[in-house]
Amino acid sequence: MKNFIYLSPNFPSNHWNFCDRLKRNGINVLGIGDAPYDELTDELKNALNEYYKVSTLENYDEVYRAVAFFSFKYGRIDYLESNNEYWLERDAKLREDFNIKTGFHPKDMAVVKYKSLMKKNYTKAGIPVARYHIVDDYDNCLAFIREVGFPVVVKPDNGVGANDTYRIKNEEDLKHFFEIKPDVTYIMEEYIYGEIETYDAIINSKGKALFENGNVTVANLMEAVSENGNSCFYERAKLPADLLDAGRRTAKAFGVKSRMVHMEFFRLNCDQHIGKKGDIVALEVNMRPSGGISPTMKNWANGTDVYEIWADMIAFDKTDRKRTYEGVCCFASRRDGRQFELTAEQVRKKYGPHMKHEGRVEEALSGAMANYMFVAAFDTEEEARNFAADVLK
Repeated sequence: MKNFIYLSPNFPSNHWNFCDRLKRNGINVLGIGDAPYDELTDELKNALNEYYKVSTLENYDEVYRAVAFFSFKYGRIDYLESNNEYWLERDAKLREDFNIKTGFHPKDMAVVKYKSLMKKNYTKAGIPVARYHIVDDYDNCLAFIREVGFPVVVKPDNGVGANDTYRIKNEEDLKHFFEIKPDVTYIMEEYIYGEIETYDAIINSKGKALFENGNVTVANLMEAVSENGNSCFYERAKLPADLLDAGRRTAKAFGVKSRMVHMEFFRLNCDQHIGKKGDIVALEVNMRPSGGISPTMKNWANGTDVYEIWADMIAFDKTDRKRTYEGVCCFASRRDGRQFELTAEQVRKKYGPHMKHEGRVEEALSGAMANYMFVAAFDTEEEARNFAADVLK
């Protein structure tokens, strides 16, 4: 029996599904987390063969001892994953320390965590990349801005999603950024005008995609974070041919194997220095599933079970699970403290047959994904965009 350690299996809350499908495939699922066992959902408890609580996942020594305990009790650990951007480097270090052959190791992490280094592999894949400057001092940053023009985007070079991201529109914004900038390395990029489209895939050990789909960010996610806005994206089963090609070339350039990935691109909405309207341009790669509730949304958009496909990839390196539907599933989330034209009850009444989920966004995800979500499935992207417009009006 294969042993699989799942780090932080309780967050995001839908990740119990990954554990459940692994266990159904006959894998020994061992959880390590900082939540008390009694606070775990029944679904997660039933999906774990054993759970080891640490006081905090930030303490490497504690997590190390937990892995050592499981290794002593169950034998060789075959897999260790969190499927969580925040812990990817922690996962890699633990794999190295316990000689776990699968997955990334520390030597692999720089190119998949540092946004500046990702650009090399995007370029290798033939995907255009935005001009950038590693933030050093005010004068050099201003010189870069004079080259590319306002606005520019600044974000941590090694960061999670859109967290701590700023759009700088003028010199006053630039001065303010230097006043508040944390002591971490930031990357500054020319601003790209376009919608974010993604290539999401479950890829086996031979580099073959067992499942492909993606999402479109309607309300700019960076603005949702930096300007305290609402959030909206939709999952779609069918990908445009150019995006499918770009995604596959990027996955090959990064050497992706035995992973579920979320690769981000811009589709230009006007002619720019970097390309023509409609062109695909690189944004960044995420070597883990898309965030929050979106894996479940993939199920609703595709008539399938991506958790099962992922677990089949882990257990068998293949899957028999097919998609039975090709539609769209939309997430529209409202920021607290704002007024909206439709009440929640009116949204439910208007879109009842399409509604799949409604409720609070988990607090740790609310910076990027706002606070109260409505999720609905449709046959077309046009219907999904109309839904989002109604919810967020």
